[in-house]
Amino acid sequence: QVQLRESGGGLVQPGGSLTLSCAASGSRFGITAAAWYRQAPGKQRELVAALTRNGRTNYREFVKGRFTISRDNAKNAVYLQMNSLKPEDTAVYYCNADTSVLAVVTGRGNWGKGTLVTVSS
Repeated sequence: QVQLRESGGGLVQPGGSLTLSCAASGSRFGITAAAWYRQAPGKQRELVAALTRNGRTNYREFVKGRFTISRDNAKNAVYLQMNSLKPEDTAVYYCNADTSVLAVVTGRGNWGKGTLVTVSS
């Protein structure tokens, strides 16, 4: 069973940047496919970005050009670089990882406990 731990959240002003990290442990194979989700207060959890085992990325329209998902195989970690943050980006951000990109984009992979990002002046 893979354990995922997110970190890097915090309070940032509009227009600022944050980098979220998702560290994996307990897996012989490391992180292959991964995705970041977020859940804003009172809203459903939504997919933000996904990364396949081959390094292909996919982003929801509302973060395209601002967020970047990446992976460090040596550290067994996945990252979400977030730039030009907006108040509507405020949410708990979750990492989902699995050997299958289909599993992670449908939320059926392994979940972390999340990290809170607050964008406010």
